Amino acid sequence: MKISKWKSLLIAAFICCSSIVQAETKALPPIESFFKLNNFGGANLAPDGKHVALLMAGPDQRLALAVMDTATNKLQVIAKYSNLDIVSVTWINNHRLAYTMGDRQLAAGQQRMGPGLIAIDKDGKNEREIIERNNTGSAKFRVLGPRYQFYGAVGTPDSNDIFVIQGSGTRKNPSATLMRVNTTDGVMTGINSPLNTSGFMVDGKGELRLAVRRIEKQTAILYKDPKNETWRTLIEFDNVNEDGFSPTAIAPDGTLYVTSHNGSDTKSVYKYDLENNRIIPTPLVELTGFDFNGGLIFSRSLNKLIGVRYETDAQGTAWLDESFKKIQEKVDALLPNTINRITPPRDGGEVVQVSSFSDTIPGLSFIYNTVSGKLSPLGISRPEIDERQMSYKNFVRIKARDGLEIPTYITLPRNSNGKNLPLIVMVHGGPYVRGGSWGWDPQVQLLASRGYAVIEPDFRGSEGYGKKLFQSGWKQWGLKMQDDLDDARQWAIDQGYADPNRVCMAGASYGGYATLMGLIRNPDLYRCGISWVGVSDINLLYDVSWSDNSEQWQKYGMPFLIGDQEKDAAQLKATSPLEQAARLKNPLILAYGAADYRVPLVHGTKFYDAIKDHNKDVEWIVYKDEGHGWRRLDNNLDFWSRVEKFLEKHLQKK
Repeated sequence: MKISKWKSLLIAAFICCSSIVQAETKALPPIESFFKLNNFGGANLAPDGKHVALLMAGPDQRLALAVMDTATNKLQVIAKYSNLDIVSVTWINNHRLAYTMGDRQLAAGQQRMGPGLIAIDKDGKNEREIIERNNTGSAKFRVLGPRYQFYGAVGTPDSNDIFVIQGSGTRKNPSATLMRVNTTDGVMTGINSPLNTSGFMVDGKGELRLAVRRIEKQTAILYKDPKNETWRTLIEFDNVNEDGFSPTAIAPDGTLYVTSHNGSDTKSVYKYDLENNRIIPTPLVELTGFDFNGGLIFSRSLNKLIGVRYETDAQGTAWLDESFKKIQEKVDALLPNTINRITPPRDGGEVVQVSSFSDTIPGLSFIYNTVSGKLSPLGISRPEIDERQMSYKNFVRIKARDGLEIPTYITLPRNSNGKNLPLIVMVHGGPYVRGGSWGWDPQVQLLASRGYAVIEPDFRGSEGYGKKLFQSGWKQWGLKMQDDLDDARQWAIDQGYADPNRVCMAGASYGGYATLMGLIRNPDLYRCGISWVGVSDINLLYDVSWSDNSEQWQKYGMPFLIGDQEKDAAQLKATSPLEQAARLKNPLILAYGAADYRVPLVHGTKFYDAIKDHNKDVEWIVYKDEGHGWRRLDNNLDFWSRVEKFLEKHLQKK
C-alpha cells in the first residue's frame, strides 16, 4: 500500500486533531508547516505488548497521554494539561507508567521549571508525583525536588520502582548519585556506587553493574562483579587523545558489549571478556566507512540478542533472529517507501511497534500484529507535509583537494531539472559531531521547496566516519575545515547541479562561524551568507564566563581540538571572524538568541558593531527569549520568512 493511503488513514484515525487541511500539490508549502509543533509525540509499547502509550496533541497543540489496548484499539486519555505538554513516557511495568512534562510553546529563555515526573496506572488511577517541576520551598511528603532527574525504569516485571539521579560535584568535575524510588509510596533507596561517577548502566535484573567516572581529562569505567559485589576498574584512559571504549549494553545473560576503535579507523561493537579485562578481538558489528551508531536489541523471553540497530548512509536494522527477519520483510512490503523501525515488546507478544520515515516523510507510527498481519495506524507527526512536495536526499563521498573523502548529503529540488540551480552550502554545528543523516529535515526541505539545491558536507572534524576524518579536523577551524566546504561547493558545480554565481553559505553555531569565515576568506565564491547563533571569535569561547561550556572542555578539549589560547594565539587571531570583520562585505543575515548560553549574544553584538559601519547589507536579528536555536513558532516564521526574502533577493536570477 502506498504511503499516501496510509497517511489518509492516519489522518482519519488521529482523533485528537480537530481538522487537517492538506496543502495543494502545486502551491508552495507554507513556512509554518515546516516548523509548527508535532501533532504526534511518539508511541511506547508496554513490555507485554498488550497496550501502547501515545502522546497526542489536540487543537490546543498540548500533548496528552493516552493508552490504547492493542487488541481492541480502545483508547483512553489518562493525563492532560491545559498549560503543559507531556513530553516523554516510559512503562515502569505492564500496569504502570511514568511521564515528564514541559512547555513546547516557550522559548529556552522562558523555561523556568524542570521536567518533573509523575507515575500513573494505565487506567489513569493511582497518580503520584515523584519529582516536582518547581522548588516551591514547601516540603512535600516523599516528593523529590527539581534537581533530581528521571533515569529509567528498573524494568523487572514485578517492580514498581524507577531510578533517579541527582547531579552533584562541581562544574570542573561533575558527578551524580543514583537512587531507586518506589512509584507507589515514594520511598527512596540509595544505591552503592563509586565516588565521583556520572554515568551508570543497569543490567536486566535492575542491578547497577557499570559506572563511568570522569575526573579532569581521565575517564574510568568501573564494573561491579556479581560474584562478589565489589567494584573494579576495567579501563582508564585520557578521553581527549586516547582510545578507550564505551559500554554499549549488558545482555540478559550478563555479557558486556562495548564500542571501540580497537586499533581500527572506525568504531565497532565488541564483546568484552570480563574475566580477563579485555576486548574480544573479533567485532560483533563492523560498518565499512562508518563508526557504529545504534543499539543492540535483546529479547528477555528468548534470552538472547535478536537484532542490531545501526546507521550508515541511512538507518537500518539487522535482525539476527529469523522470525524477526520475516516480520521486517512483511512490514517493508506493506510500507515500501519508508525506513520501518520495528520495536518488539520487551517480554514478547503478538504485536510490534513500527516507526516509519524517509527523506520526504517526517514520521508515521503503527502497530503490526505478527499473527494476523494487520497494520494499524497510531499517529502522524506532521500531517500538513505532503511528501509529493518534498525533495529526495542522497549520500555521496566527495574528494577534498588533498584527497580526503568528505561524506556529504545533497538535496535537489523535487520538481527541478537538477541543473544550474542556486545552491545553499549548509554547515552543521558542533563541529565535532556527525552532521548529516538521511531523513526529513525542516530547514533543508523548506529551502528545497523554494528551488534551492542544498549540500551538507560532513567536513573533516566530523565524527561518525572514522578516526582519520575526525582527527584531520583538529585545530583546523577556518583552515582545512573551511577548504572542505569550498570543495563541496565546487563539486556541486562540477556535477552541473549548481550555478557558480548563485551560492550562499548558511549554518548555526559552528556553522555560523564557518559562514562568516567563508565570506571573509573567499568572498567571490559566495554571494551571501546566513549565520545564526554563530561563534564570531574563538577566544570568546574561552573568555565568556557565563557560557555553558564545561570547565573540562575549556581546559582540555578546546586547546587540543580547536587551539590553545597561548600556544596557538596567532592562529586563533588569523581564524577569528571578529578580527577580520572589515573584510566581510557580502550580504549577510546575522541572528542570535539573547538567552543563548552556548554561544552568548556578545558574539553577535561584537561582530555586528565591527561590521555595520562598512557593510550596509547586514540584517541584524535578536530574539530576546531564544537560546541556541529557535523554539517558538512565531520566531521560526519570522526568521525563515526573512531567509526566504533574502535568498530571493540575492540568489534568484534577475
